[in-house]
Amino acid sequence: MKNIPRVFLGDNIKSGASMPAPRDVAHYLTRVMRRHDFLAFGGGAEYNASVSDDGKTILIGDQTPHADPSNDITLLFSPIKKTDDLLNMATQLGVAAFQPVITARTVANHVNWARMEKIVTESAEQSNRNSVPKILPVKKFDEIDLSHIVFADERAAYGAKLPTTAHDAKYIFVGPEGGFSDSEFSAFDAAGAMGISLGKTILRAELAAAVAISRVLK
Repeated sequence: MKNIPRVFLGDNIKSGASMPAPRDVAHYLTRVMRRHDFLAFGGGAEYNASVSDDGKTILIGDQTPHADPSNDITLLFSPIKKTDDLLNMATQLGVAAFQPVITARTVANHVNWARMEKIVTESAEQSNRNSVPKILPVKKFDEIDLSHIVFADERAAYGAKLPTTAHDAKYIFVGPEGGFSDSEFSAFDAAGAMGISLGKTILRAELAAAVAISRVLK
């Protein structure tokens, strides 16, 4: 099954349905992969599927037993220069949604929605997920409810054991290349947010996100 292409066809597909084949999907399957059978996924499920000989129609077959390895974590992040890498790694780790946040030290203020959607879709296809993470509208730091958040805290003691409640966290927040500002740390503290250490060394923002997710899921 590993050699069968996986294609995201939206969250409303179901067994027995037929649909017009998107031109790029038909080209990829019939011209690039040179096959008509593939695995369609979306909405948390995976299906056997095929594209017609003329490349115009897709038929959704039976649902496969493949379980979705995703979780219900939302990653809050400040747009960075290597946002592609952050999205790719976090999608592979099963994140359910991404919340871009403009912080005091955010450098990359522009969010390329089309590219972000493309990155998370391709990452979901490659990592055997049955769902594609949602990308939420950009918010400013002061619009975020910090009370139920676990955040990457450079002040936290290295090696400290995470409280049991950290592993139940649904929201993880990582800062930009320059880290969070003093006023933002004060806001976290005032809200009772849980700060976690990511290790002794200073990590790139995209890697910090992956480490934070891994620590919470561990």
